[in-house]
Amino acid sequence: MSLSKISLQPSLRLTAASLALVIAGCGGNPPAYEPAPASSTTPSYEPAPTSSEPTPYEPVLERVNEPVPLADGAPNEYVVQVGDTLWDISSTFLKDPWFWPEIWYVNPEIENPHLIYPGDVLALVYIDGEPRITNVRASTYRMSPQARVTPLTEAITSIPYEDVAAFLSSGVVLERNQADSLPYLLATRGDHMLASAGNEIYVRGVNESVPGARYTIVQVGEPLVDPDDNRLIGYQGITVADGTLRRVGDPATVAVTDSVQEAKPGDRLLPEAVDVPLNFFPRSPSSPIEGRIVSVVGGVTQIGQYQVVVLNRGTNNGLSVGDVLDVWQTGETIDDRFGGGSVRLPDEQAGTIMVFKTYDRISYGLVMEATQAIHVHDTVRNPT
Repeated sequence: MSLSKISLQPSLRLTAASLALVIAGCGGNPPAYEPAPASSTTPSYEPAPTSSEPTPYEPVLERVNEPVPLADGAPNEYVVQVGDTLWDISSTFLKDPWFWPEIWYVNPEIENPHLIYPGDVLALVYIDGEPRITNVRASTYRMSPQARVTPLTEAITSIPYEDVAAFLSSGVVLERNQADSLPYLLATRGDHMLASAGNEIYVRGVNESVPGARYTIVQVGEPLVDPDDNRLIGYQGITVADGTLRRVGDPATVAVTDSVQEAKPGDRLLPEAVDVPLNFFPRSPSSPIEGRIVSVVGGVTQIGQYQVVVLNRGTNNGLSVGDVLDVWQTGETIDDRFGGGSVRLPDEQAGTIMVFKTYDRISYGLVMEATQAIHVHDTVRNPT
């Protein structure tokens, strides 16, 4: 599978207001919200009694052998705010956010019930004695006099869009065989040795037949080696500029439109960015996973919260978008000055990563929590 530059389209636009209230046939002071009365079309949400009455909702989840542990002080209701992420909300209700699919109930009376919007009301209910979270949505609250509530924002994202985009804009990962097959910068038009915004460049390997295609220009950086088997799995790509195809041919002409540093002959061109949806549920992987962090986007040595890392595991290993992994620091081996010999210290948990983009042998993950500094070559495993 070929990798292209990743860009993220946010599923949540941070507008000034999360809801527009269209008031019908009234004047004076703004109306006050009141809980909607129970009706045949709007079910009520109350702690389940000891009776055997059936619930109006069918769960869309897998049952677990043990009750899902709730967070200390988990609220009975929570009103979703602009800027919330699903990870934030999961952490509000649950001790371990990756259990969200196990506790989520779909409300069949809501359009797109898997999506959560600012203004929605999430309720903690009990069904057959087990905790469940469901969306009673703002529409189950009415205004007096009559009013209509219209969402203006899109659904919340699972992870912070701004943090992911900021890191991905500085670099990409090229698969092992991709670098040699990508179009490359042959020369710069005019007397320039290097190219920046406003220059035109000549490129070979472009297969587009119509001008207007967008490209990202990257420099091929350090090789990425799998620490488990020492095999080359890719190269660190450094984003240097963006360009637009002006003239087709061999070589083709590309106009450099933006640049963060100068492009030079030999740099490679990635096609227009591919969107990465961020509306997914955090969950534990469906199969056992053990891998390593092989790189961090941005080139830092110590990794903290909301930094993007590259893992040496992908879809071939059973990883999927939304999977949550624990990060473990490998215990170092020290000399035992008292008993003799050497002793390997135990591994220590250092944080949590959520996978948001997968390929055959590698994946991108975002550090959601970091209890201590995380490093390249630290181990990732199923959460415990």
